[in-house]
Amino acid sequence: MTAPKVDIAPGAVLVINAGSSSLKYQLIDPHTEQVYADGLAERIGEPTGSAITHEANGRNRRIDVALPDHAAAIAKVAELLREDGIFLRESGLAAVGHRVVHGGRTFHAPTVIDDEVRAEIERIAPLAPLHNPPNLVGIQAVSALLPDVPAVGIFDTAFFHDLPADAATYALDAEVAQKYAIRRYGFHGTSHQYVSRRAAEFLGRDYGDVNQIVLHLGNGASASAIRGGRPIDTSMGMTPLEGLVMGTRTGDIDPGIAFQLARVGGMSIDEIDHLYNKRSGLKGLSGDNDFRAILERVDAGDEAAALAYHVYLHRLRHYLGAYMIELGRVDAIVFTAGVGENAAPVRADALAHLEMYGIEIDPDRNAVRSPEPRRISTDASSVAVLVVPTNEELEIARQAAAVVAGA
Repeated sequence: MTAPKVDIAPGAVLVINAGSSSLKYQLIDPHTEQVYADGLAERIGEPTGSAITHEANGRNRRIDVALPDHAAAIAKVAELLREDGIFLRESGLAAVGHRVVHGGRTFHAPTVIDDEVRAEIERIAPLAPLHNPPNLVGIQAVSALLPDVPAVGIFDTAFFHDLPADAATYALDAEVAQKYAIRRYGFHGTSHQYVSRRAAEFLGRDYGDVNQIVLHLGNGASASAIRGGRPIDTSMGMTPLEGLVMGTRTGDIDPGIAFQLARVGGMSIDEIDHLYNKRSGLKGLSGDNDFRAILERVDAGDEAAALAYHVYLHRLRHYLGAYMIELGRVDAIVFTAGVGENAAPVRADALAHLEMYGIEIDPDRNAVRSPEPRRISTDASSVAVLVVPTNEELEIARQAAAVVAGA
């Protein structure tokens, strides 16, 4: 049964984040921040177990449904929205904002997607072979459904495009690096941009006056050093594999390990790629990449979980120290994303014994869970330590609406 038609404010944006076997979506008004619907289609292309978790009009549903490809997932999402009284083609959408992981050297701003842009996203796909191809599939599937609505690419790498040369450049043969577009690109840019701006707003300070370290800690994790609203360094590199220890990714690792695995272990490039991206990080060390499970195991005295936890903290504190020195003056340290927002022990342990640097956590404030930005440092702490929930969908919607309005 179809619900009464929902009035969608003019200028709403449909946000799409297409993965290899998933599709996240949200229909949002970027001006009022009202969310009309959001959801997740999972196991797209799998023979069994595919489903859509969908929320609209205050109602949550999980629908088990065959999803042979992304086009089928998009069609099913549109059908669910119609049942909720939301008709995409009649809603006056300003744009569809697509998350695209890698923009390479070409894309460093929100970009209206046409055939030429699609071709370029495909051309640079080798820079992010696990991400850009499904991003492109999502673009094509939604554009087929909504051909008259502008599609806008929002690139994860864009925020870090203008990193200083000394931070962006690898000490690799310069001609080789130039030929194969090898440099530090950085990722999670929409999150770092949104969170750093919200942190400045929370502190009641001008964005351009605040030096901050942002820690995006989720299954994928990254850190950034932002001086006066401009990033000067970030932990992820040419790919999202470099940097912090992550749920299933190695983070920083000696490049020579790949030679050992190939020459002595007889592993292929694809096998090493799979090992580094899918079987390493917290999961490789402990068998778990769910941080809640790891913390429970640590409390129970599990040695493998404890080692994984302390390796994770070691790398996190390594980047904190490096970025404190790079920035010189640190006004704020900001935690965000699933682990950063919800795991109080990680925040406390990451910043333990740093009082001499003006960093002091208030245990009671740190224990509070809230969907709102909050300060968890003491009043005496000269560095503000904040928890700021990220909202990449809102940031994508705002950027997409802005580029269309200015077109």
